[in-house]
Amino acid sequence: MLMLGGVGGGLTGSMAGLASLATYPALLAVGISPIAANVTNTVALLSNTVGTAASTRPELRGHGRRLARLAAVAAGGGLGGSVLLLVTPSAAFERIVPVLVALGAVLLLLRDRLREWAGHRRMPAPVLGGAVFLVGVYGGYFGAAAGVLMLAILSVAATEPLPVTNAVKSIALGAANLSAAVIYAVVAPVNWVAAGLMAAGCLLGSGVGPILVRRLPERPLRVAIAVAALGLAGWLFRRA
Repeated sequence: MLMLGGVGGGLTGSMAGLASLATYPALLAVGISPIAANVTNTVALLSNTVGTAASTRPELRGHGRRLARLAAVAAGGGLGGSVLLLVTPSAAFERIVPVLVALGAVLLLLRDRLREWAGHRRMPAPVLGGAVFLVGVYGGYFGAAAGVLMLAILSVAATEPLPVTNAVKSIALGAANLSAAVIYAVVAPVNWVAAGLMAAGCLLGSGVGPILVRRLPERPLRVAIAVAALGLAGWLFRRA
């Protein structure tokens, strides 16, 4: 079950930023407590970044400086999110999560109209950096559909094909996961057996996902991602 959840997480994460839609429920289903499942999920999803990076080299070519900037900001956010998880109660934050996920879905659905409204203006660097940092905080703290939020922000900020934005999103979010995972590995109740099994599945799924993104039409894929995110927002709201 954990390996299959990892494959599903690798596919949905590399294609849509919805890895936790498959991985987090799988961890809960085998009896792992919510907090342990949360930190174990963060550690396991590192392999998702590795698989996606290997499969999206054509899309990432020429974006080295951009990736370095976004990864550094997101990593700082992920570090802050991990500390926040360890020192604060999660009840209030869990009620905010569904709203954030739903907002990301709406941004994806309205991406073209937002671009038309913005014209040729670029999102100011401080605004983009702040948004990426906050998504990094969220990714380090909880992470469910953090990829949707990152994809939505980057889609509005840059005019480029969806496969390129999706690849950049995966690297930036992977940096946030990495910084949070380092903290969790030291002080949090990571279930290492579950993390290893799920990571193996994620590595497989994330290698296939970008190939599908290249071949699927962009608009239907973006709408499907947004609809799935709205469904996840509803599930998270009910759970909270």
